Amino acid sequence: MNILIINGSPRKNGNIARMLAAMKEEAERTGATVTWVESKDLQVKPCIGCMTCREKLACVFPEDDAQRVLGLIRRCDVLVIGAPCYWGNIPGQLKMLFDRIVYGMMGESTLGIPKPLHKGKKAVLVSTSTTIYPFNIWFNQTRGVIKALKEILKWSGFKVVGTVECGGTKQHPVSVKTLEQCRKKIRKLV
Repeated sequence: MNILIINGSPRKNGNIARMLAAMKEEAERTGATVTWVESKDLQVKPCIGCMTCREKLACVFPEDDAQRVLGLIRRCDVLVIGAPCYWGNIPGQLKMLFDRIVYGMMGESTLGIPKPLHKGKKAVLVSTSTTIYPFNIWFNQTRGVIKALKEILKWSGFKVVGTVECGGTKQHPVSVKTLEQCRKKIRKLV
């Protein structure tokens, strides 16, 4: 099994990184091949919305890390994405990545109806927020992140098979219990 993990957090050793590292260790322990991508290290130009990629199936910009990550997504069986809450949504660098690779995530019919390009693949999503539980969910903090990622992945054909949302991380960093919850999500896949 080929698993791609995308860390959408700008913090190298933050809560998201810890959650994803637990998942990576569990996946490797079970024999999966794991590739790790740090969105903060990617060199990706912002999308200009020209829509040329939808016709030509390639971006008009010179190749950068967006195309490299798209190649990894195409080859993975499972996609794991972790992102902290930024204004009830995913961080800008992660959003910019998905904006640039839309043509490789979903196609469209001649009528403009979306066609998923990754049907049959699975995904697991994790998010954190400094907003305390249960307000992180009620006020669409971690829930906003999960909704945004589910929207991207739904149209791409991925089936989201698990989520982990952790609130109140300012006062209480990710717990051992949460890390075990992350490991459990991976064990169900492999």
